[in-house]
Amino acid sequence: MSARVSRRDIPATLRVRPGSRVALRDANARASHGWTEEEADRALEENLRRLGELQYKLFADQRHAVLVVLQAIDGGGKDSTIRHVFRAFNPQGCHVIGFKVPNTEERAHDYLWRVHRHAPPRGEVTVFNRSHYEDVLVVRVDELVPPAVWRRRYDHINDFERLLADCGTRIVKLFLQISRDEQKERFEERLAEPKKQWKFDPADLGKRARWNAYRRAYEDMLRRCSTDVAPWHVIPADRKWFRNFAVSQILLEAFEALPLRFPRAKPMPKGLRIV
Repeated sequence: MSARVSRRDIPATLRVRPGSRVALRDANARASHGWTEEEADRALEENLRRLGELQYKLFADQRHAVLVVLQAIDGGGKDSTIRHVFRAFNPQGCHVIGFKVPNTEERAHDYLWRVHRHAPPRGEVTVFNRSHYEDVLVVRVDELVPPAVWRRRYDHINDFERLLADCGTRIVKLFLQISRDEQKERFEERLAEPKKQWKFDPADLGKRARWNAYRRAYEDMLRRCSTDVAPWHVIPADRKWFRNFAVSQILLEAFEALPLRFPRAKPMPKGLRIV
């Protein structure tokens, strides 16, 4: 077993340093950094309790927002992560937005228009299940626009995220990395399980055939768009229990870095009585 990375050091260990090159090797997707499933599950529950407390404070404070960007290749576990980790939050102040193929109205605007309109208001948490990064991933690999177009988008995205950060939004970006073998197992499970067959799309096999092209696109995304104000984290996601713990720890670090405070109580009329 590898040396155990401390709980507090997990976010820094998984963070992509701005400008650094990332090699998405399949072996890294199974890493657990010395943690056992029992330890990770226990830490996860502790983190979820604390995250619930901090979300309440975020909602009361009304000066900051939190945007979580979830990206993964097909079968990577975005839905499962949302189900297991974001149950910490009160749904009244936490919203999940899924981005699919742009509709007619969305195509009539710039590609960031549909994303910006869903950015979280102050006091709330929003989770993007897929995101604006599809416009440098699937658009690139499927050759939907010329290279000269998608290459400019890295700078657009960095500027957009800096705007959000400058206006009080904390951005947490999570790439869930699974291995090719793990994806195969998850696809086979979907086909074998009647309750999961609806999640399988034969078109996913076409994307799987372009595994290396997607890997290169993700590596470039991580290198070009991990910034000081919005760094990427690469989560080893073959082991779901470690994935859930790591995501919760990264979220906890992000919340604890916010200068949250409860508003001052309103002045009460002298002699006020509750009857």
